[in-house]
Amino acid sequence: MADNNGQSTAHDSRQTLSTMSSHDFAAFASQHLAYIKQVMVDGQPAYAVHAADGQPLAVVAQRDVADALVRQNELEPVSVH
Repeated sequence: MADNNGQSTAHDSRQTLSTMSSHDFAAFASQHLAYIKQVMVDGQPAYAVHAADGQPLAVVAQRDVADALVRQNELEPVSVH
């Protein structure tokens, strides 16, 4: 990644993330991330979508549908194992 002057900003981003407090990181995550975890529902695999704070948002049958749902809400999907 580069800024308007062609300078690398990846180092700056890593520097910023490494100095964030856990509270600051949680606030960042809550506005930008949604977590997707494979679960079993009635004996069938499904995908649970959760907000960064752990609040359940949805359960869908297919991973690509979970990804699309998250992206439609202007969040970035993150896998949870």
